[in-house]
Amino acid sequence: MAKKVRDYSKLAGDILEAVGGEENIIKVSRCATRLRLVLKRSKPQAKEQVTSLPGVITVVENNGQFQVVIGQHVGEVYEAFASLVNMDMGDDDQSEKQGTIVNRVIATMSAVFAPFIYILAAAGILQGSLILINLFFSGFQETGTYEVLSFISWAPFTFLPIFIAMTAAKHFKANTYIAVACSAALVSPTWTAMAEQIASGETISFLGIALSETVYTSSVLPPLFLVWLLSYLEKFLNKNMNEVVRPLFVPLICMIVMVPLTILLIGPLSTLGANGIANGYNFLAENAPALAGAIIGSLWQVLVIFGVHWGVTPMVLANFDQYGRDSFQAYQTIAVIAQIGAVLGVVLKAKSQETKKVSVSAGITGIFGITEPAIYGVNLRFKKPFIFGCIAGAVGAITASFFNPYYFAYAGLPGPLTIVNGIDSAYPMSIWGIVIGSLIAIVLPVVLIQIFGFGEDTAQQAGSEALVEEQGQAGETAAADAKVNEEVVDAPFTGNVIPLAEVPDEVFSSGAMGKEVAIQPTENKLYAPFDGTVVMIAPTKHAIGLRSKTGIELLVHIGIDTVKLDGSPFNLHVEDGAVFKKGEILVEFDEEAIQSQGLETITPVIVTNAGAYEEVIIEDLKQSIFNQKLMTVVK
Repeated sequence: MAKKVRDYSKLAGDILEAVGGEENIIKVSRCATRLRLVLKRSKPQAKEQVTSLPGVITVVENNGQFQVVIGQHVGEVYEAFASLVNMDMGDDDQSEKQGTIVNRVIATMSAVFAPFIYILAAAGILQGSLILINLFFSGFQETGTYEVLSFISWAPFTFLPIFIAMTAAKHFKANTYIAVACSAALVSPTWTAMAEQIASGETISFLGIALSETVYTSSVLPPLFLVWLLSYLEKFLNKNMNEVVRPLFVPLICMIVMVPLTILLIGPLSTLGANGIANGYNFLAENAPALAGAIIGSLWQVLVIFGVHWGVTPMVLANFDQYGRDSFQAYQTIAVIAQIGAVLGVVLKAKSQETKKVSVSAGITGIFGITEPAIYGVNLRFKKPFIFGCIAGAVGAITASFFNPYYFAYAGLPGPLTIVNGIDSAYPMSIWGIVIGSLIAIVLPVVLIQIFGFGEDTAQQAGSEALVEEQGQAGETAAADAKVNEEVVDAPFTGNVIPLAEVPDEVFSSGAMGKEVAIQPTENKLYAPFDGTVVMIAPTKHAIGLRSKTGIELLVHIGIDTVKLDGSPFNLHVEDGAVFKKGEILVEFDEEAIQSQGLETITPVIVTNAGAYEEVIIEDLKQSIFNQKLMTVVK
């Protein structure tokens, strides 16, 4: 659960320390809600450490990125983080060499579009507002006021290649001004006029090669590929050209090479590719609209979870460029609204004031088309709301599909505020389909949550101020339990309690890792000592980190130096992130196999965040018995 943060410098410093410092960072970027880090190596507990920081909603590791979801304050945290590290990591950008091609493409789309997505969103809202005004005041479209506001709203899309040039130059480490100069040539009115001449049948050639009629206003892939190739050409020229003439001749050669190359080859091919993908989607949407709606309505927010949603932007913009409309964003809007409906359902069902407060905040953010706070802060945290949201998104989008829904103005952040983008006199039923689908999307999850509840908190963080109650199970009165000041941790297995001084490892025997007790197990099963979540599993399976629903963090280290065994004696019954109930078997281990290697099976059981509590009281035992009280944590 994210707390309100004002000391952004401290949060940035804590994140930097948790991920291994500046020397472990390859690249830093951000999007609307996430600080995105590319790391040289992943630290085993970095995800848990960063997630537990006040102001962090959650951490997602995907596409070779360590994504810290912060929400609306990500800009301040990014600026503070940038001041702590050297943002220029040199010409050898390792991040571009890691991961699959798909991952690298998605990471590039995110880095390119995220910095100016709010500009496109603002322009889209202005276009929607003009649509709405014209609906009520038919003569407004003939006024000069409308014309001025209209060209303002279209300007970011008309000159989109220039925006892409600026962000892509930073991503690919090219000279920003050269990239802008080349992309500005693509949207030059002169070239647009030449393309119109070619389209009318006139032949215009460059060095004897006939030019195509492709225009580049509002285009995505041509300027993106231009800057990508420009980065290699520029590096080659800088490396091989005399430094005296370099400042003049590098931009000169880059422009006279890259602009014609784009007009002759890159532009037509990339535009053909983007239009081909768009046509493929349109074929599905026109011939099986219910299927297209079901897929987008149910799975769009899943793409958002993994940060791969930027990949559809070229396709959507290609639709607007070719046809002046797009159905993908109509279905996308319904998927967004469904997650808002799920949050609303939690607000109405929850008894915990803390849960209500977080849900209201996340829901307000969702109104503007930003669903990460709703997804991570509420819906995924309780699981059921996210599932109900996906179901409602599918049902709403399928219903809307029978009305031929389209957006007629691009929405940078589709959501409730952009529904008016579906109004057009040529498609009068479009807006009704979107409205009906949106109503279903917001009402259905509310109803489902009132009937089935919203589940248990699976992501409560250490040090949280509130105990989160179990919800949605008839007859339970967990709210009363949430007010107690003590929590019992049971023995995870049966065995002999060993004095810490006798543990043959100085790190454990000193108690440096936290409040602990050592047990020599007499059976080979490790049981869950409380209800909670698995937050860490060592790659060699010899250690497991657990977090109770109220935030107690427990590390169970099976044996001493058993990391040497490379996991062979251990059989896991759970995986990282799994939710468990007290008494469930978490791990089985082969005691004889451990001892045959000359290693001890003495197992430290450690409360690693004991400092967050008033006291940890360890029972005076000589033997531990599974399900017996081992320690009491006083809050």
